[in-house]
Amino acid sequence: MPFQIALSGLNAASTSLSATANNIANVNTTGFKNSRANFVELFATGLQNVSENATGLGARPSSIQQQFSQGSLEFTDNNLDLSLVGGGFFTLKDGGGELTYTRAGNFGVNRDGFVVNDQGLRLQAFPPIAGTDTFNTGTEIDLQLDTTDASPSETNEVSVGLNLPSDAEEPAVAAFDPDDPDSYNHTTSVTVFDSLGAARTATYYFAKDAADNAWNVYLVVDGENLTPAGAQLEFDTSGQLIDPVNGVIEFDPFDATPANDDQVIETDFSNVTQFGNTFNVNSLTQDGFASGRLASIEITTEGTVFARFTNGQSTPLGQLAITNFTNPEGLENVSDTRWAETFDSGQALRGTAGTGNLGTIQSGALEAANVDLAKELVDMITAQRTFQANAQMISTADQVTQTIINIR
Repeated sequence: MPFQIALSGLNAASTSLSATANNIANVNTTGFKNSRANFVELFATGLQNVSENATGLGARPSSIQQQFSQGSLEFTDNNLDLSLVGGGFFTLKDGGGELTYTRAGNFGVNRDGFVVNDQGLRLQAFPPIAGTDTFNTGTEIDLQLDTTDASPSETNEVSVGLNLPSDAEEPAVAAFDPDDPDSYNHTTSVTVFDSLGAARTATYYFAKDAADNAWNVYLVVDGENLTPAGAQLEFDTSGQLIDPVNGVIEFDPFDATPANDDQVIETDFSNVTQFGNTFNVNSLTQDGFASGRLASIEITTEGTVFARFTNGQSTPLGQLAITNFTNPEGLENVSDTRWAETFDSGQALRGTAGTGNLGTIQSGALEAANVDLAKELVDMITAQRTFQANAQMISTADQVTQTIINIR
């Protein structure tokens, strides 16, 4: 009997050494979670309840339990290197549609633009809902980076904020001519865009009118005067704009260009004042932009993936689908630092980063293995001594047996 008990101890110590060796071997594996060997005592009982007279039968491994504690973050220069700070797993899908889960966020892009891990499995995300800033959290898609150019948008609104001097005099030349500086008092320019994304220079000219507290305003785009009849700004005696009442004047630009026949530029002059004796431009904005090329990918702490373009625009591509489980320790380890759902783990709970018990996303960082190397070395020594002690037990049992055999 002692031989079998000591042999079970040898097997238990060997299992513990194997778990420790696996932890040490993966100390540099991204997203790795260390394992702990659990053991139970073997004990014999019978129907006659003779356990008080029975000795134990040794030990056996009961489980190899993974520890899902947080690993430290290692920062990189790659925006697609992702780490989860807190609970949850990245959701992956293979070519057959099977879902697996990982904490290893070393992602890249394949030739089709899909975001994949180093085994080629596609990262899952919630798709954006068109026309809104929200995402459809009821379904997942393969996250794909948009490498096409961003479409241009024509200028429809311009907002002008400036001050016109109250003591200005009428121009010497009554008929406005953009080439004659004597026909206007002040000017300012802004770049606008037509429907094809072509940049045009829009110049506003301001000429003092003969009427008190009134100014004529002209818009010239690439040398073409677009000013409608009655384009005039009128102020009260305190320098505030009173006409037009809403501050908006419409201009029809690019009449000679068929592609832009429908474009209208609404210019908001509501922030124009008539104070003092200086001309000051405080703000000049417009809502159009040219086409743009993909410049970078940005991923927020909530897992929203944006494509940033050279024209200053951004497009949401999706929001990462993060998954957690009631009992993560019940997940099945399917290798390659991935886990699969099991009955013991409970049903997958999917959501967005930063909600519920799901962690937040750190872009440009990887989660290192949660292996404490000093502890593993101590565990290795402990398992080694346990193995030696059980081997000594076998040697002692052999000596006792030999003594009995040698009785004359």
